[in-house]
Amino acid sequence: MKDKWIKRQLALLAAAKAEGRNLTAAEQTEFDECQRQIEAKEEPPAGCGVPDGGERGVGVIVSNLDTNLGTPSAPGAEDGGASRRAADAERQRICDIIALCRQTGMEPDQYIKDESSMDTVRSAAVEYLLRHGAPVVVGPRDSSADNFRDDARDALLMQAGVEVESPAQGAEALRGMSLRDILIESMARSGLGTTTELLRRSRNDLWDSAARDFLSPTADFPAILDNAMNKSIVQQYQLVPATFELWTSKGSLTDFKLAKNHEYALGGGDFYKVNEGGELKHSTLQTELLPNRKLETYGTQFTMTREAFINDDIGFLAAMPGQYARKAKRKINRQVYERVYQNPAIFDGAPLFDAAHKNLVSAGSAPGIAVLEKMIQMMGMQTDQFGESIMVEPAFIIVPVGWGMRVNQILGTAEIDVEGIGSHTVNVLNTQYRSKVRVVEEGTLNVLAGENACPWFMAADPRLVKGMQVDYLNGVTTPTFRRSEKAGYLGFVWDIWMDWVVNEADFRGLLRNDGVKLG
Repeated sequence: MKDKWIKRQLALLAAAKAEGRNLTAAEQTEFDECQRQIEAKEEPPAGCGVPDGGERGVGVIVSNLDTNLGTPSAPGAEDGGASRRAADAERQRICDIIALCRQTGMEPDQYIKDESSMDTVRSAAVEYLLRHGAPVVVGPRDSSADNFRDDARDALLMQAGVEVESPAQGAEALRGMSLRDILIESMARSGLGTTTELLRRSRNDLWDSAARDFLSPTADFPAILDNAMNKSIVQQYQLVPATFELWTSKGSLTDFKLAKNHEYALGGGDFYKVNEGGELKHSTLQTELLPNRKLETYGTQFTMTREAFINDDIGFLAAMPGQYARKAKRKINRQVYERVYQNPAIFDGAPLFDAAHKNLVSAGSAPGIAVLEKMIQMMGMQTDQFGESIMVEPAFIIVPVGWGMRVNQILGTAEIDVEGIGSHTVNVLNTQYRSKVRVVEEGTLNVLAGENACPWFMAADPRLVKGMQVDYLNGVTTPTFRRSEKAGYLGFVWDIWMDWVVNEADFRGLLRNDGVKLG
């Protein structure tokens, strides 16, 4: 009976080989059933030979199987248990090859006939996927992919001349790579081709491939450009020498609605003496209406063109984003100085600097000891909304370029001549205010004044008494950017924008001298 099942197995294998195919599902089921029947019978004694008629015993099944699959058969009988294990291993190999080839879209016949190992088939499958495109990974990215992005980002920035503090560990090794090299490495890592194949492509073909991945959330190359530009924008924005941040306060708004602020002020109420009976008098805190605040959005677009990529213009990564970052900060700076220069009407209907606000020296003059003393006294006499003294002290003296040295000399002089007192008199500005006051020179005032008289200012510490304030959406003080799609345009397009508004928070923290023409 065993011979019957063996003959049937051989017949199934011979038929499949003759047609150049694998066993069908029905044939595989029948083949397995024959094997179970063989294994159910008593095994022949060890060392048995080939039966009459040339039929082989069960111990040689694997040899017949190997012969049909193109492997030279081993003569002689083998131990039955070893043969079964070998036969099972061969069937498992065939099943594994078929399953892997189905997943990748490969044809399994050649690998089965060539007796290829699973390691060989796996290597072939990886190569096949690299050539024909791999599925998009939607799960978490592995750390090596994120490390490559960080390395490539910092390498590109260093090539572009941007100073990178604490660059990624592998950035130095990638520093010599061009934009084309970074794109090829990114595409190879994403399964879009082998490195060898991608190196043969022209820059134009590579650009077309990169453009197709422009909006893909998993594509490395656009993400590397994004990360590099974001780092460049933040750094360039922080490096801009804008002076408004020194003496203005910073606020935050959560939306674009008109914000009507009220400030709780400890006025209208007081601490009263408590009589022997212990009765406390009731008082009510009052609120004071402050300026309306409403955010505005400012933005633009910039593009890395196809030409820039083909020309390998790495400097674009620093030049373009950095330029717009600087533009944003300088625009805020100019708006702040335009407000104090133009002196508009504010929330109470009066100009920001006005006699009613007790913060204007209308008889303009250049900085000098006498006028500085007068302005300090004026700030010290300011009162709150309820007539209470708040003793404002100057923390900043803001002047156009050219007057900063003069003010520093005045504050730094230890002795002066004072009429009615005598020479070598102690300079009180030096002893009391030299360490308290910072002199700020701002060229925007020169530009705004032109040939006219140039005003200059004093400002209090914004933490104690507010003057000008810049509000940002949710406190974000650097530009935001994103990739966008622009139909019919050959290039990678980015939108860059920022939300802010400049307001007069309180006139009490500022004082203006209308100044004179600059010499």
